[in-house]
Amino acid sequence: MANLDHNAIYKAYPDCKRIDDSTGAFKADGSQISLVQSEIDAARITLNSEAAAVLYKSQRKAEYPDWDVQLDYIYHNGIDKWKTDIVDPVKSKYPKPS
Repeated sequence: MANLDHNAIYKAYPDCKRIDDSTGAFKADGSQISLVQSEIDAARITLNSEAAAVLYKSQRKAEYPDWDVQLDYIYHNGIDKWKTDIVDPVKSKYPKPS
């Protein structure tokens, strides 16, 4: 065994308490868990889906200007202009997954 997918194993086997790439996965009592690759693969797909579901939030956050810049924009241009010029383009670029 080498380079086990630790996060997927923990997801697929909630009773797993320790993973060693060379010897396998173990429960709290030290007994070894018999790993099934299809279960690990399914857990990886779930983890990837969960990560993709929230990725847009960090992408949007990085794209928006600082709050002081946005508030100044609202003060000088109004809420509607702020929405069309700043909010809508960012939301279009990084849409919320359905």
